[in-house]
Amino acid sequence: MARIKVHELRERSKTDLQSQLQEFKAELALLRVAKVTGGAPNKLSKIKVVRKSIAQVLTVISQKQKLALREAYKSKKFLPLDLRPKKTRAIRRRLTKHQASLKTQREKKKEMYFPLRKYAIKV
Repeated sequence: MARIKVHELRERSKTDLQSQLQEFKAELALLRVAKVTGGAPNKLSKIKVVRKSIAQVLTVISQKQKLALREAYKSKKFLPLDLRPKKTRAIRRRLTKHQASLKTQREKKKEMYFPLRKYAIKV
């Protein structure tokens, strides 16, 4: 089989992708048998192409699955860990903007009773 374009794979349904994957795996098994029995050199060079095609199909399947999960969890309050944005551990533990902007009662009173003075410079 010739190399397959990924944009063509993205348009296919999940069942179609699964059948394509089975075809590639069967072809790979045949090529490996040919390798052991001393097959033609063109068959041996085809192993790399088929392995890459299998990887592409698996990647498209997992991407579609993840996209469907994102849609399913869009309106939910909590997200599974693998759907959350990947950040550093420190950033994930950092205070949110709202939490960081909160002020104590004492701070609020101090600002209210002693606001910053504004001076106008006479030219």
